[in-house]
Amino acid sequence: MRRLLDHLAPTPDPTNTLPFLISAVTGMGGIGKTALAIEAAHQACSRGWFPGGPLFVDLRGYDDNPVTAEQAVLALLDALGIRGPNLPNTMARQYDAYRNRLAQRQDRILLILDNVSDPSQFLPLLPEGGHHAVLITSRDRPDSLTIRLMGLEPLDKGDSAALVADALRNADELDDRPVREPAALHELTALCGHLPLALQIAAAMLRRRRHRDIASLVSDIKKSDDPTRMFDSGGRGTDQYGRSLVLRPVLETSYRRLEPEQARVMRLLALAPGADTDTEAVAALTHLNPDIAMTLLEDLAAASLVTAVAVKDGVRWRVHDLVRAFGVGVVAADNGLRKEGEAARARVLAFYHACAAAADDRLRWLPGRPEPQRFVDRAQALAWLDTERTALVAAVQWAREEKYAFMAVGLAQSLSTYLDWRRYFEDWITVSRAAQEAACRAGDQVSEAIAWDSLGNPYRAVDRIDDAIDAHTRARDLFRNAEECRREAIAWNNLGNALQAAGRTTEAIDALAHARDLYDAVEDRHGEAMSWNNLGIALRTAGREDEAIGAHTRARDLYQGAADRNGEGIAWNNLAIALETAGRATEAMEAYGSAIGILKEFEDWFRAGHALRNLALAHQDVHQVDDARTAYLQAAEAFTQANAPDEARNAEYRADTLT
Repeated sequence: MRRLLDHLAPTPDPTNTLPFLISAVTGMGGIGKTALAIEAAHQACSRGWFPGGPLFVDLRGYDDNPVTAEQAVLALLDALGIRGPNLPNTMARQYDAYRNRLAQRQDRILLILDNVSDPSQFLPLLPEGGHHAVLITSRDRPDSLTIRLMGLEPLDKGDSAALVADALRNADELDDRPVREPAALHELTALCGHLPLALQIAAAMLRRRRHRDIASLVSDIKKSDDPTRMFDSGGRGTDQYGRSLVLRPVLETSYRRLEPEQARVMRLLALAPGADTDTEAVAALTHLNPDIAMTLLEDLAAASLVTAVAVKDGVRWRVHDLVRAFGVGVVAADNGLRKEGEAARARVLAFYHACAAAADDRLRWLPGRPEPQRFVDRAQALAWLDTERTALVAAVQWAREEKYAFMAVGLAQSLSTYLDWRRYFEDWITVSRAAQEAACRAGDQVSEAIAWDSLGNPYRAVDRIDDAIDAHTRARDLFRNAEECRREAIAWNNLGNALQAAGRTTEAIDALAHARDLYDAVEDRHGEAMSWNNLGIALRTAGREDEAIGAHTRARDLYQGAADRNGEGIAWNNLAIALETAGRATEAMEAYGSAIGILKEFEDWFRAGHALRNLALAHQDVHQVDDARTAYLQAAEAFTQANAPDEARNAEYRADTLT
């Protein structure tokens, strides 16, 4: 700890920006790297060295699906206040926004990148300059840069014995077994390889068998495995992934001592997607009542096999990756347990599918329609999706296995609106690709078309326009072959938007007109309104202002008929832009006013902010300075409500510059 704090301490010269402050704690799995890094961060922050606080990301480098730098930068941007409408659409711009925000921060920050397995996970995340500090933990030596390395070795014999003795005395101050059995205690710590994780599990076993001596546990561990297999040929005690081989007999002994239901929960939890799992999801995974699942999870936490993580609305359950690997191995080694595991994964996938569908229903709900029951409002639905996003994206990728394909495809469809709203475009591409490949393997033409159409939208959002056009074209053709007219209309509409983004305006107008006609043929007035609105934008781009005004007017009227107030507000805003382009300023201002009122009513603050900014520009064009200033300030307030601080600052700046 002293050495690590010396590395993290600020330099005497505050103007010194070199060398770049990167430290790494390395060592085998279970040796305590993360615990040391977190404690060091607490101590460093308490000394005032990092007034900007710590940023922590677990990159899960040794899991089956490690966190990529692209995924990690989204979490870091969110922690830095860049989220939702402020989130740039392309990965390159997200990295730029991340580095720029760090460069702007005067308060020194400690960036902790935990559990790194490959340089590609952390190199893109390094801040520029030497103002902030970076602390990495890894089982491997990260040699890509000049990094101050601290290699952790197992505890010495005395500290190992003290760790176990303290754990026993903290639970029961009268527990004198360490004093009565010093030889057995030292043999136990040797069997644990002097690794903190193994020692904690062993101590938990001793606490649970209070009236049995330490020697009995030593005997059980020796029986669980051939001690000669606990170390590799080089005597390092790790496998090729840096996992501690010495931990296996300790885990086997602990696992065998569990009650049958406790053991079942442990091995099934190892199969769950994501880094941590909610109690309700564990209940679905194990097919247990949530209260019973909670009790069993608490038992596993007492055995140091899972960790309870307190969150705002309850608790989540985290499994160390070494314990997870052990549980997966137990399941894989037995045919009956494999079948049990497959059934558990199907249950938790069905649970996530049902919850995500309910959240999607809430996000897309319109007044006048039956109200979704599970989530009381959009905020609650978004909060659940935010918390479960990592697990949901991982679960969709189970679609690679045919037995999970149908549910995974449905889950991907339910996530599209959310991933669009939050601008998590890379995740949207990941789940849509997985769904498309699964549906293709299953020969499900309609589901494949839905996935292709969904995939085109994030492609367009990240400026992969040619890929977007190809995806929507594939979707259109598949829907046509399946005689799915309404869905074909959706694909035509999305294709028109992609063509418009490519600058192919004439083709876009044709595609959007085709979508409009198909929607009309199937009497889908809401879809028809959407296509009219998009067609109006394309017509305005082509310089056909009068036709654009007519298109947006028709869209507004159809949205009104469908009782879609948010859509009506969007149509009013686009109508106002078309009117202003045509030189009809007074009518444009009235239309902006209608748009703003509806968008505020619907609490669509980001679009309301844009409408107010457009209104301010319209006032500015006719030299109505006071009205323009008022609109800019109202736009800043709306953008603040939408958690879009950059747009809010820009609107305030424009208001201040008016004279």
